[in-house]
Amino acid sequence: MTTQNTNGTSANSNGAEDTSAVQDQLVTTRHSITINGQLINYTVTAGTMVISEESEKTGEQAGEFEGAKPKATIFFVAYTRDDIDSIRTRPLTFSFNGGPGSSSIWLHMGVFGPRRVLLDEIGNPPPPPYQLVDNEYSLLDQTDLVFIDPVSTGFSRVVSGEKAKPFYSFKKDIESVGDFIRLYISRYQRWSSPKFLAGESYGTTRAAGLAGYLQQRHGLYLNGLMLVSSVLNFQTLRFGSGNDLPYILYLPTYTATAWYHQQLDDELQRDLYTTLAAVEKFAMGDYTLALMKGSALSDTERTHIAQQLAHFTGLSVDYIERTNLRIEIHRFVKELLRDQRRTVGRLDSRFTGIDRDSAGEMFEHDPSMSAITGPYAATFNDYVRRELQFESDLPYEVLNFNVNRSWSYSEHENQFVDVAETLRKTMSEHPYLCVHVASGYLDLATPYFATEYTLNHLGLDPDLQSNISLSYYEAGHMMYIHLASLAKMKESLVAFIAGDRRE
Repeated sequence: MTTQNTNGTSANSNGAEDTSAVQDQLVTTRHSITINGQLINYTVTAGTMVISEESEKTGEQAGEFEGAKPKATIFFVAYTRDDIDSIRTRPLTFSFNGGPGSSSIWLHMGVFGPRRVLLDEIGNPPPPPYQLVDNEYSLLDQTDLVFIDPVSTGFSRVVSGEKAKPFYSFKKDIESVGDFIRLYISRYQRWSSPKFLAGESYGTTRAAGLAGYLQQRHGLYLNGLMLVSSVLNFQTLRFGSGNDLPYILYLPTYTATAWYHQQLDDELQRDLYTTLAAVEKFAMGDYTLALMKGSALSDTERTHIAQQLAHFTGLSVDYIERTNLRIEIHRFVKELLRDQRRTVGRLDSRFTGIDRDSAGEMFEHDPSMSAITGPYAATFNDYVRRELQFESDLPYEVLNFNVNRSWSYSEHENQFVDVAETLRKTMSEHPYLCVHVASGYLDLATPYFATEYTLNHLGLDPDLQSNISLSYYEAGHMMYIHLASLAKMKESLVAFIAGDRRE
């Protein structure tokens, strides 16, 4: 540890807390790691940065600003490589997760950062206590990294006297994270660096929105977006009456899940990719046409579709007919292995769980989330104090469900949240912006086929289509917990970052 600035407040003459005295609290430490046989020395800055907002005057002084008022402190961890010739040409990646009430812990301690949580090759945790190991697949050899926790996640909080709820919205979230990025780039003199965003799950929604916000508000043009388990158009994921799209787009992942658990007929079990090609064709063809017909579907057609769905999901024809040919995600994870009294994971359907009531309709918990929360929470809380020397008595909010419950999409009232158009417009205005999308075949939260559908409906000019690349993994939402997928992901992202350094 080399420096630490303490966070402090003072009282004014009236005894009230003076929020103008809120300060950054930063700790700097130095470390080293060997990646691909190369020793890399790096500096870590961990702590909170104050985010302020200017307020506009009213009346005769309208259009003038009163000055900046502190609103929140954003916790971040930044990794900067030491042994480089010029920081100006060194890529810089800002990373965050989703939720929207999630901290950045998953991408930080699972794939990008120089330390990762020790799991087995499949992604199963050992019994506690848990361990961290050097991450030989870290992206630190390719890019500097900044992990951001939005307000009310991690150690990020509003300042005294401010309300947190205004930050729990689609628009305000993008603005606050975007303003942090602008401030970091200015203070650390990184405006000339190639700049990337990396988001996971709702973090991909945030990343697409940020690309537009940063470009329009600050003239900050990015080199690339790395979207892990992407969701840009919520219509592809929101099951409900009148929206048949998710039933179609989830089907290939139902098939991949049934394949993984050996629930398909022998011919479909032979090769995953051949089987996925077959179910994708059925989903976009006969199944789509059947759902479009609704009650006009004949009895013969209905029976055929039910049999095909049973063939591709491992569920019974009777069950599928009772669902009206529409298999909802939470029903599927409960039904697939019901005869074994097991559920399958939503985030990663390789995982299985046990419920008290095996006759119920929904699972009690997501076994894939339950498997990794403990190891990640324990190791990060130890790491941030022991190795990064940052101390706070606040709870580190790994997943703040109050944020999720309170989240506002008021800008999308009476419509589905859709940042795909924001991405199209941003790429059209900035044709050097490139996007890489990583998807897991066993992800039932953001299915790969839904991602493909969204990208195929961007309306992007043909000349810009090559700016989008995709990679696929035989794992789930956090595909990097699967060691083989982590290694493959590193290769894909190294190629993406290198390809996006344009003169």
